[in-house]
Amino acid sequence: MRLSNMRGAFTLAEVLITLGIIGVVAAMTMPTLMNSTQGAQYKAAYKKALSAISQAVTLNVALDDWNLADSTAASTCAYPSNSIAALFNSRMNIVRCESGAFKGSDGTSNYAVSGASGGVGGTATTTTGTADNITLFFNDGIMFTFPASDTACTQDETKSGGPCYGFIDVNGVKAPNKFVKCDNSGAAGDNCQSKSPTDVYPVVFYDQTILPSSVAARAVLYAK
Repeated sequence: MRLSNMRGAFTLAEVLITLGIIGVVAAMTMPTLMNSTQGAQYKAAYKKALSAISQAVTLNVALDDWNLADSTAASTCAYPSNSIAALFNSRMNIVRCESGAFKGSDGTSNYAVSGASGGVGGTATTTTGTADNITLFFNDGIMFTFPASDTACTQDETKSGGPCYGFIDVNGVKAPNKFVKCDNSGAAGDNCQSKSPTDVYPVVFYDQTILPSSVAARAVLYAK
């Protein structure tokens, strides 16, 4: 008697069910994976921007012997002598400068900057009011915005002035244009966690120092 060789195979229904399961799992995991990858890119760009800006100030001190404490206000992008805008224009590759109210990608919201005197509690906000800012666009796509009235940015109590505040948008005018926040709402200090960073980071700058000025921005910078 001859035995027939029987070959096992999947039925069409089994294949469709398997593909359906794979599709569901992919739909559930892909957004998380994409957010994590994008967040890592934002974090790297943020650290790069802080380092580049800090190096520009240090270089300016070495070459021209003045820092942010000696800066004057710049109401326009004409880069007046010893203004913050002039400092970065001479030490970094700036491709564009804009003054006045700066609108985000939604075309309606203006970027505004607010500060807290005598400390690093200042932050940046997106408002619908008029924002009198200077906005510098670097060749790598990063945007740095600060009030045009910023002058004599210092922590030295023997000098007039005080810390100045602004923000870095590592993605320029592109979306999402969201300020970094703690994942655990209301967290403070070392309790803040931001595992999916966004693209906008408030900073405080004075003398030769550039630092994050919000709990969430510090959490992203110092996270291991």
